[in-house]
Amino acid sequence: MMYSSLDDFLKQQQALLTKGPVALIFVEDDVEVATTLRHHLQSGFKAVVALMPDAFDLPRDIKNKVHRVPFDCSAPERPFHAINQVIAAATPGCWLYYCYNAEFLFFPFCETRSVTEMLAFHGEERRSAMLSYVIDLYAGDLSEHPSAVSLDTAYLDKSGYYAQARPDLPDGSTPERQLDFFGGVRWRHEEHIPEASRKIDRISLFQAKPGLELLPNHTFNEQEYNTYSCPWHHNLTAAVCSFRTAKALKRNPESDYAIHSFRWHNSTPFEWHSRQLLDLGLMEPGQWF
Repeated sequence: MMYSSLDDFLKQQQALLTKGPVALIFVEDDVEVATTLRHHLQSGFKAVVALMPDAFDLPRDIKNKVHRVPFDCSAPERPFHAINQVIAAATPGCWLYYCYNAEFLFFPFCETRSVTEMLAFHGEERRSAMLSYVIDLYAGDLSEHPSAVSLDTAYLDKSGYYAQARPDLPDGSTPERQLDFFGGVRWRHEEHIPEASRKIDRISLFQAKPGLELLPNHTFNEQEYNTYSCPWHHNLTAAVCSFRTAKALKRNPESDYAIHSFRWHNSTPFEWHSRQLLDLGLMEPGQWF
């Protein structure tokens, strides 16, 4: 279905935003748009919303399965405003997810279980949000794939990830069960990455709640939403496997000139399977088996 604006979608599809999960896909360019939408449709979301420019086309098989909303992502803050609009319109407790094109959600056992099943379990553990790590993907050969995007020859870093204590909150308190996570292409080429964009943690899956707001640094104004687990045991985490950073670095003239390959001795082919991400410690199954 197509809509004239985000407001139009929210007025017409209030029923979609009662329980979820609903995926919000923000389309910044024309790279792997259909692939991104198909991946999230197959993941088991109740609805997939493509927020994208009118100029981009979609294959016929996808047009009838997604909710297409006219949207311009050229200003980095616009997706955050849109997500907060959806939060305000959604029924409290509705599960929401967001990502950009050329990003792909993986979670434990996603080959045989749906995102709806996973979130049902997560909710039973009294969790209202789920930490995800944005894992940088990149083409193995930039001479063959100068955009740094290749689904068939994608690589990721198998090590080089680390966490740091998160700075104290404005009221002077220390945030509990919160860390800033780093690694991947953003860490290895941090001289080309703004400091505010170097973290790889993102609360991609969360429940709507009155007064909840997503901040420009991918955290929420509700501190419990920013935690990696409950106080009692480890919880599920997910991974958003993303070409977005590599793609941006090759589009920027300065970093494009400086970077001839993203591969290094800790690069490994991406297998497009949750088992690889679990084995590498890039997501956590928690108590879900």
